[in-house]
Amino acid sequence: MMLAIRLPDDIESRLANLAKVTGRTKTFYAREAILAHLEDLEDYYLAADTVARVRSGKEKTHRSQDVRHSLGLED
Repeated sequence: MMLAIRLPDDIESRLANLAKVTGRTKTFYAREAILAHLEDLEDYYLAADTVARVRSGKEKTHRSQDVRHSLGLED
């Protein structure tokens, strides 16, 4: 699968310089950056989406005491 992205000139220049100096490709560093931050981005944006659904009443919430009781963690 292929992904094309537009980068500001200064970022493209930094990426190209890093690739040139290290002998790796720009693709290598773009992939590394995505992999390093994808989990954080998923956490942030999926949590924000969940919060919006909770606030709008579209997502049900549960009291922690009720969850603990239903799991048999307390009487």
